[in-house]
Amino acid sequence: MYSAGQPAAKGCVPARGLGFCVFLGRCPPPPGHRSHAAPKETHITDPRINERIRVPEVRLIGPLGEQVGVVTLEVAQRIAREADLDLVEVAPEAKPPVVKVMDFGKFKYEAAQKAKEARRNQVQTVLKEVRFRLKIDTHDYETKLKHAQTFLKGGDKVKAMIQFRGREQSRPEAGVRLLHKFAEAVAEFGTVEHAPTVDGRNMTMVIAPLKNKSDAKAESAKAQPKATEAAPAAPETPTEAE
Repeated sequence: MYSAGQPAAKGCVPARGLGFCVFLGRCPPPPGHRSHAAPKETHITDPRINERIRVPEVRLIGPLGEQVGVVTLEVAQRIAREADLDLVEVAPEAKPPVVKVMDFGKFKYEAAQKAKEARRNQVQTVLKEVRFRLKIDTHDYETKLKHAQTFLKGGDKVKAMIQFRGREQSRPEAGVRLLHKFAEAVAEFGTVEHAPTVDGRNMTMVIAPLKNKSDAKAESAKAQPKATEAAPAAPETPTEAE
């Protein structure tokens, strides 16, 4: 509230005969008023650099990665200015904090590129589908089996689907037997994640790989150089002497 001797602030409504103003909240608080509202949080994602660093001394790393040692903040800032680079706080929790002389703009760009590359290389398991009929011949079955083994070795899941025709729908137990046979044939590379279930005119079963996609990709990359080394050299063609 404001006393009667003070002029009403903008946004305050004088209460006639009472000698004070009514504080509506939209007008400025009276002198000496202390706000108890919680301070707004400041989220800083970037490390502190240059003048934003406010500690008496730091452990300095030079622009080439050399350990300079513990110096005063003024000395570290002078070294950064002389190198025409930034002083970046890389370990604020250390005692004293660790700072490094670097090109901060270049550092942020390279960090963003690395994060982009990591997202690009992130592997995800894919659900591959293998379809066959209840009355499938041996050749087609072996082909489907090889495809499924390739998918599982690559770290992908396999959805095996039997498509029933006509009266075949009345023989679901035959489909279950075929899918169990299929699961046993690929047991070296995968295990049944979802047992056979009927879905309309189809019966499906999901097999998960024993190795995840990352491990499968790493093993594949490791095996390629060995295969190249093991490949025999092409025989030289003898030439006739002149």
